Amino acid sequence: MLYGIAAATAALLLAALLAALLRVPALRAGIVDRRLHRRQPLLGGVAVVTVTCLVAGVGQWTAVAPLGEGVDRLLVAGALVAALGLVADVWRLRARVLVAGTAVAAACVVPYDETGVLGGILALGWIVVASLAFKGLDHADGLAGTVGVVTAFGVGACAAAEVMDGLAVLLSVLAAALTGFLMHNWHPARIGLGACGSLFTGFLLSSSLVFTRAGYDLGPSAAVVFCVGAVALADSVLVVLARGLARRPLMRRGPDHLVHRLRRLGLTPPGSVVLLGAASFSSVLVGVLVHTGWTGEGAVLWVAGGALLVVVVLLGIPAQESRPVESTQVGGQLRVRNG
Repeated sequence: MLYGIAAATAALLLAALLAALLRVPALRAGIVDRRLHRRQPLLGGVAVVTVTCLVAGVGQWTAVAPLGEGVDRLLVAGALVAALGLVADVWRLRARVLVAGTAVAAACVVPYDETGVLGGILALGWIVVASLAFKGLDHADGLAGTVGVVTAFGVGACAAAEVMDGLAVLLSVLAAALTGFLMHNWHPARIGLGACGSLFTGFLLSSSLVFTRAGYDLGPSAAVVFCVGAVALADSVLVVLARGLARRPLMRRGPDHLVHRLRRLGLTPPGSVVLLGAASFSSVLVGVLVHTGWTGEGAVLWVAGGALLVVVVLLGIPAQESRPVESTQVGGQLRVRNG
């Protein structure tokens, strides 16, 4: 317990410090988010990944908080996925490369002995979908980090209920590192998570949930999995439906996510993130209660119904179309405006 508190505190402080230090190098190297009108550096994910692996690795190496069987392999696979994401941040990679790389990493960590063949295939698919869905949340200041912190605590509670102490400590370290990163990512963000950090977080959370549900029946496991990832999944479904109905390419970025449509309703950027963070907390709490047996599987219907209602309602709200950006040099300063 004491090590877990100390590790989480160290992770929070180190992530906050490293994210601040990496901002200038990212700007100078041109590793910025090309979707935004402002130059937002993308090495915040490197801070989260480095600190999480470092603090968890120290616990494993000193045997103070061993990760447990298979969890060390999970962390290594997550770091490799993060490396692939970093490549995507520096040089653009096709979506199928990210899918293939995440799938290979997932195939190496699924505990097939406990899940069985069918369960293992479904678990692999869940890890890939959840990782990419979480990457999709990294489009608004503070959103991916907020949902990541809430989800990490939820999955950590499930791991603790299964007496997987090493995994619970790892997830608490991840939550603390994301919290330190959020100090610089809250609106207006000074640094972004990027594909490196978002893929790593999504992969670690989804894989950890697979570990905690290994050996359980598929039905209850599907209920828990859906509740834990409800916000990211709802965002992905909304985007797929919106772009499909508008006959726009699925991979073409646009302001058609949950946050964008909530802002069209009049919410501020921080207000939208807080609302989705609260929604994530509610759905994750239901997932934890189902996992621990405090409530039945029928509770997932409330989460599914709420997610479906949100998607249907927000789908009817027109997304703001992107407009070309023009930049001019005025008085030695670069001014950017929408065309």
